[in-house]
Amino acid sequence: MLIVLVGAVPEYHIDLGEIPTSTEELARHVQFADNFTSIATEWYLIKHEAYKVNLASSLYFAGLLIGNIFFGPLSDKLGRKPVYMSGLLFDVIFGYVTAFSPSYEIFAVSRFIVGIMNGGMSLVSFVLTQEYVGKSFWALTGSLTNLTFAVGIAVYALLGYYIREWRFLAFVSNSPGVFFFLLSFMLPESPRWLYSQGKTAEAEDVLQYMACGNGKERLTIKLKPCAGTRKKNDSASGVLNLIKHPVLRWRTIILMYIWYVCSLVYYGLTFNAGELGGNLYLNVALYGLIEVPAFPLCMFFIEKSWAGRRKTTTSFLIFAGFACIFTMFLPENVGLFFSPTLLALCGKLTVSAAFNIVYIYTSELYPTVVRNAGLGVCSMTCRFGGILAPFVPSMKSFNPSVPFMVFGISGVSAGFLTLLLPETLNKPIAESIEDLQSPIYQMLKNKKVNQLEENT
Repeated sequence: MLIVLVGAVPEYHIDLGEIPTSTEELARHVQFADNFTSIATEWYLIKHEAYKVNLASSLYFAGLLIGNIFFGPLSDKLGRKPVYMSGLLFDVIFGYVTAFSPSYEIFAVSRFIVGIMNGGMSLVSFVLTQEYVGKSFWALTGSLTNLTFAVGIAVYALLGYYIREWRFLAFVSNSPGVFFFLLSFMLPESPRWLYSQGKTAEAEDVLQYMACGNGKERLTIKLKPCAGTRKKNDSASGVLNLIKHPVLRWRTIILMYIWYVCSLVYYGLTFNAGELGGNLYLNVALYGLIEVPAFPLCMFFIEKSWAGRRKTTTSFLIFAGFACIFTMFLPENVGLFFSPTLLALCGKLTVSAAFNIVYIYTSELYPTVVRNAGLGVCSMTCRFGGILAPFVPSMKSFNPSVPFMVFGISGVSAGFLTLLLPETLNKPIAESIEDLQSPIYQMLKNKKVNQLEENT
């Protein structure tokens, strides 16, 4: 959200009959009206230079793509904590470079590098959060992680309201990263990752450390050796394993499309719901807060045995898709409760809920040894959806209904495609790729299901 505020263009007046072609000439004849600064006011990124604001934003998203691709497999190989810590460190460093950039070029490069670090580090931190707790808490921790993202947008809007100088705003919003980096030294490595790598003793130590932290007496924890532990002479598990193994291959293809559609429909509904007028900072806050109700909504359904991850994701995506389609048939002035804008925002809520579930669902579908690689590949396709979404509204030139039809068909098709994936509610988590085909794993899975049915 940084570029929304530090890239904002205030009202301005050019005291010449014709628009100057050079930046130097433009600087002498332009007057900005509002009481805030931005990269547009400092480097005069208006008129023929205005594209540079969007270019900086595009470079950031390009960085997210790269971070999603490389950080996932890297953390599967080297460990969650060192990759997360390294990404957070460089994220903070180049965040300060952004704040003190002497030129637009350095600003743009810093946004690109921050995108790489932020995209990769946030993905690894999500997986690390999930692997610290038992699977029964994954829905809660995953939802809370995504909820803080939405609330963070609103907090950032509050900062922007009180801090109108863009460099100071970038400095202040980046500074909490220093605190969280120092705090992160207290975090242990993921016990699931240690166990999947055959480091059973270290995994036991982490579990005992957590037990003591929870006020339990020191326990004697003994873990059985992981059946699919990678040997030292084996190649590292990574993206290639997602293609090589048939089960993972089909899961990955389906999940990539679902992630892509979630992003496409989410941003598409945002653009087509109409631009909010009025106060810039209030609009940014509402943009985050409107997503907040989606999280308790999905939390209620995904923990129910009659709904679960798969059916809930399907329902939310199909609802969002039909919300887009029905929007085409509503006239503009039909009252508040049946307005196209309200219907589109309801669709946005449901696709936000689906997006939240997909994070949790995907992390449960992949074994520990390739979990970050799988999430990285899926998140990569998600970025493509976000990049393409702004261009879909331009299809209105063919017919005003075409954009909503594209979003609607995409949402409905992804919803039905989700039904091809297995349910993960109350199912054991695979630690290795071999677990997916292991008879013991299958027996355990069936036993869990039978116990659940007997209890209900």
